[in-house]
Amino acid sequence: MDLYSRKQRWKLVLAAAAMLIVGASLWYSNRIVERIRAEERRKVQLWAEAVQNRAELVNYTERLFERLREEERKKVELWAEAMLRLVSENSADLSFYLKVVSDNTTVPVIITDAQGAVKFHRNLEDRIAKDPALLQEELKTMSALRPPIEIAVFGNQKQYLHYKDSRVFTELQEVMDGIIRSFISETVMSTAAVPVIYTDSTRLRVIEHSNIEPEVAADSSALMARIAQMEKANPPIAIQLPGKGRHYIFYEESLVITQLRYFPYVQLIILGLFLLVAYALFSIFRNAEQNQVWVGMAKETAHQLGTPLSSLMAWMELLKEQGTDPAALTEMRKDLDRLQVITERFSKIGSAPSLEPEKLYHTLRATVLYLRPRLPGRVRIDVLAPADTELQVPLNRALFSWVIENLIRNAVDAMEGEGAITLEVVPEDGEVHVDVTDTGKGIPAAQQATVFQPGFTTKKRGWGLGLSLSRRIIEQYHGGRIFVKQSAPGKGTTFRITLNQGVLGTALVSEE
Repeated sequence: MDLYSRKQRWKLVLAAAAMLIVGASLWYSNRIVERIRAEERRKVQLWAEAVQNRAELVNYTERLFERLREEERKKVELWAEAMLRLVSENSADLSFYLKVVSDNTTVPVIITDAQGAVKFHRNLEDRIAKDPALLQEELKTMSALRPPIEIAVFGNQKQYLHYKDSRVFTELQEVMDGIIRSFISETVMSTAAVPVIYTDSTRLRVIEHSNIEPEVAADSSALMARIAQMEKANPPIAIQLPGKGRHYIFYEESLVITQLRYFPYVQLIILGLFLLVAYALFSIFRNAEQNQVWVGMAKETAHQLGTPLSSLMAWMELLKEQGTDPAALTEMRKDLDRLQVITERFSKIGSAPSLEPEKLYHTLRATVLYLRPRLPGRVRIDVLAPADTELQVPLNRALFSWVIENLIRNAVDAMEGEGAITLEVVPEDGEVHVDVTDTGKGIPAAQQATVFQPGFTTKKRGWGLGLSLSRRIIEQYHGGRIFVKQSAPGKGTTFRITLNQGVLGTALVSEE
């Protein structure tokens, strides 16, 4: 009992120490993760502010470009007006208009006759000017952009002036588009170390994304769910881009932070699994060693009992020849037979005992009849007759009787030599239960799980091996179960043995 009390206390101490270590590990890991999260959050906030500032810079650049566009447009309109005046006015002083026309070095111009044949062009790219097909394509483009200016030449003859935005204006537009593309690809996507999704104003059409799992990016519904998740984590960044309208940038914590958050728990689970496997292996080895000790001790006991038994049998024959009281010899014969049974029991430990069909009720009665005169007089022991007293169960009679004796002797000790013990056979669905009930002091609930452990005992003297050996005989040799069915302090205890009624023959037991 002291051994198991100390063992239980050590278990509680080790469990408390393990909980303390786990708690400290989780606290420290979470503290580190929170620091990293705070640093990551600060970086994300700086990134978000940079996106906003860059967006404002893009818009400011767009306003500057718009002003330059207006200036270029006014120049084009002025040039077109000068051309119109040159061909329509008869004034002698046309120097101003000639200067305006000659100063045009940026506005692409094509002049055609009424039939559309090209008569003159200026400020076109060389590849277009030298290729008639490209020249016609450029003419169609100009006609689609603006209606041509009609020029009266001689009488009813007319020509038409086609033009488009200047090269400077076109280059400004290309530069602005490049700035917007650079803003989206570099500032929004490449710079962010966190998952980012870039959408239009509806928040339904994804324009770009970065650091998103491929399987999520390929599934539109999963992508929408991810956007909703990001919106809950952080409010989206709204930006207004020139010619693009309002767009939204959704973002969340990086994958590294998410992994760090769960890393301590994963680490503890792996460590726990390792400890469980190690504990299981050590338990297997320990049980194997215990089994070897059990077998060796049992066989040595049987061997040691063999020699005095032979001598006692010889002395019995000598006493019989000398005319000793027959009644005394009969009782001595019973005890010698009992010693032989005990020797047989010990010799069978570690072997594969043969199970033979035995009448269970009669086996129980035979065991009780032997024990009854050897128990205290104030102990009443009864075997309740079942409906079928001839019910057969596969048993090794010697070993099974040993189990019943152990249960009865433990019951007598629990009742302190006074009370009642009842044995009952209960058939049920192919199984047979044997209930051994006493009126003793009972077993506390905290000890019911350890009563079958080797060394457990409530006696001042005793090794605590009886119930452990009983469980070994029932579970390993008979393929059954033995357990505490019910018990309460001061109200007695019921042990139940469950046997399989339908299995006969030899129980094969593997010794570890």
